[in-house]
Amino acid sequence: MTDPAKVSRALTELMMASHVATLEELPRMVADHVEPVGLHDVAFFLVDMQGRVLRQVTGGGFDAGSGGRELAVDTTLAGRAFQRVDLVTEPGRSSTRQGCRWWVPITDGVERLGLLRADTEQDDRSTRDALRALASMVALLLLSKRDSSDSYARLTRTAPMSVSAEMQWHLTPPSAFAGHNTTVAAVSEPAYDVGGDAFDYAVADDMLHLSVFDAMGHDARAGLTANIAVAACRNARRQGAGLVEISRAVESTLIEQFGTTRYVTGILADLDTRTGQLTWINRGHPLPLLVRAGRWSHELQCRPAGPMGVDLKLPVTVCHEQLQPGDRVILYTDGVVEARDTDGKRFGVERFTDHLVRHHSDTLTVHETLRRLIHAVLGRHDGRLDDDATVLLAEWRDPSQETLTP
Repeated sequence: MTDPAKVSRALTELMMASHVATLEELPRMVADHVEPVGLHDVAFFLVDMQGRVLRQVTGGGFDAGSGGRELAVDTTLAGRAFQRVDLVTEPGRSSTRQGCRWWVPITDGVERLGLLRADTEQDDRSTRDALRALASMVALLLLSKRDSSDSYARLTRTAPMSVSAEMQWHLTPPSAFAGHNTTVAAVSEPAYDVGGDAFDYAVADDMLHLSVFDAMGHDARAGLTANIAVAACRNARRQGAGLVEISRAVESTLIEQFGTTRYVTGILADLDTRTGQLTWINRGHPLPLLVRAGRWSHELQCRPAGPMGVDLKLPVTVCHEQLQPGDRVILYTDGVVEARDTDGKRFGVERFTDHLVRHHSDTLTVHETLRRLIHAVLGRHDGRLDDDATVLLAEWRDPSQETLTP
């Protein structure tokens, strides 16, 4: 049995020691602090940007991963733990004589950062609690180093990144969030060359804001346009503006910078997390999708105004939809459904919605659903997209049954 008091003390001492440590120092520091409490051969892995591989943080080399293992997400037992966000044991692999090898998801709330590996002599409740506590501590340590570490960025990349993508990912919020009766997940491809797509979300009191933008073009100028749109949206929103006023602020900012030569389409939405009331506007963008009861989906209709930046002065219609517990709202850019396979066939809205419904029925987390969706899109397009593809998904739950679900 793992002593909870000793585990708690070890993790507290680890936290205190980590304040002035670098990412490179964490692997040895973590292992040294938890070895005495019965957690052996500890290592941790970071998932790459596309959710394909898990790379070990060793602390050595250009990316702090020199000499480490690389595990496939889709074809390994460790990958199964990552996909399902659950503890998994690996029979016969423990470094202890009669023990267990564990794979434990490392998450920040519901954002999946990677996996923890540890060997233990026993499998009981206190041991599992200790593993989860250690994984939580490692998540906090990784997050505290992520923004100041080039090594972290290098280890989670499997290809060179364009300047436009570098700019976009710097502005983008985390790909996952949970709280206030909602779970949010997002994905963008091509991850290393995304140009004009951008998404944003934020919570204030009981209101969840969601927005997706698609700028004209696919280059650094498109990325700059999308970045300015997101920044203008945040600036107006944080000053208390409503959706219509926010979209007009985005438009006026783009016109100030580019005249009428650059524009973005977009959906801007607010979800009241207490009541499930969704309010949104459409600025020349593909319509949102609603998946209900995991069995059927339909487009949410709303009269479009013109794209932001072209100064058409069309009226902006505010639309409403009352969600039911378990509903999933999907905002996306046209690169998802316009992707074509080698025979020229589009991925299409029907296949897109079918994928969302089918994997909802498989009871996958929203984040795993999107990971598999975007890999399906890429798979039909020989791994490359001609346009950016972004999906932002929000699930609303029954406030009386609020739990944090990865």
